[in-house]
Amino acid sequence: MTEAAARIPIRVALLGSTGSIGRQALDVFQAAGEDHFQVVALAAGRDAATFGEQLHAVQPRAVALADATAAAALKLPSGTQLLRGPDALEEMATRDDVDLLVVATGGVVSLRPILAALRRGIPVATANKETLVAGGHLVMPLARELAARHAATPDRSSPLFWLRPIDSEHSAIWQCLAGESLSEVQRLILTASGGPFRTWPAERLESATPEQALKHPNWSMGSKITIDSASLMNKGLEVIEAHWLYDLPYERIDVLVHPESLIHSLVEFVDGSLKAQLGLPDMRIPIQYAVSFPRRVPGPAPRLDLLEHARLTFEALDEARFPAVGIARAAGTRGPRATAALIAADEVAVRRFLDGSLGFTGIAALAERAVDRFGTGNQPDLDDLIALDTEVRAWSETVQLQGALQS
Repeated sequence: MTEAAARIPIRVALLGSTGSIGRQALDVFQAAGEDHFQVVALAAGRDAATFGEQLHAVQPRAVALADATAAAALKLPSGTQLLRGPDALEEMATRDDVDLLVVATGGVVSLRPILAALRRGIPVATANKETLVAGGHLVMPLARELAARHAATPDRSSPLFWLRPIDSEHSAIWQCLAGESLSEVQRLILTASGGPFRTWPAERLESATPEQALKHPNWSMGSKITIDSASLMNKGLEVIEAHWLYDLPYERIDVLVHPESLIHSLVEFVDGSLKAQLGLPDMRIPIQYAVSFPRRVPGPAPRLDLLEHARLTFEALDEARFPAVGIARAAGTRGPRATAALIAADEVAVRRFLDGSLGFTGIAALAERAVDRFGTGNQPDLDDLIALDTEVRAWSETVQLQGALQS
């Protein structure tokens, strides 16, 4: 790439700008400067106050807000277009002035703009779990097709140019694979902090409270990801994502507990060599790697001082106490209906745990029941996935589990 080309900014559409990942993405764009990134489109859900501040700071050309009443009340900067209706996100994702779609939203419905962007030949950087857990069979063929179409251009000849993970563990693997061949990979090793219950005995987990589960030892994020970290369901979902991203069988994707959360994942090669990526727990590093790929640009994340953090420890995953990883792995081997049911049921189970209608160990139990109940059938298309997601969520709201309910 010439120096002149390197100065052309990447034009970004950001979906989910008011959430944790969305706000940190805007930090990355601001720190890198307008020479590197230009946010041309913003979308969010219902936090109209934060969204209003963002759009006046960023001055995008197009915006969308899920809350129609709040959207109508927005004071738009001059020249900013308000997109409305059910197709607003797809319209935003496929604009002629968008070079990269960044997806920081949750839910299977986010697959619509992701698929639309890929069909248009626009790369997608996504923090949306459903992209691969529920829709890996839909998005990865498109990413591989785009990579094959651009086989003569080295940077664009990998599916990971087109579908870029915003996730500490998958970013670590991606970085470790730079310049390597997947045919020479023996296994992938995803690291897990172990969460707040890492040392708890099994019998104590049954009475764990939301307050205890939300006290993560290493970082502070939203309640959903924090509870998933406590149950290790997040690691199970990441195993499924790794299968799709790196095209490796589930038996070659392992999980290792690493309490310090400094090594974000490792790759073992056929010659016995191990590569690891290290850094402080800061989501701005994987966000920046995804949005700037294949370049690296200065960023706002703090630097890791190895003398200050001199101790690295590792433990085997105890799947008897934390069965979620095994449940997710089994769902992955069954196929997309099972993994779609898993992620939908987990979201409801976490919400029920937080409101007191489900015990902590009931999270994994409910997810496993959902996989068993909904996990068979034909490979789903997008409409099937959305219908299945709705059905699983409705069932998960009311199902009773023997011994899993809080008193």
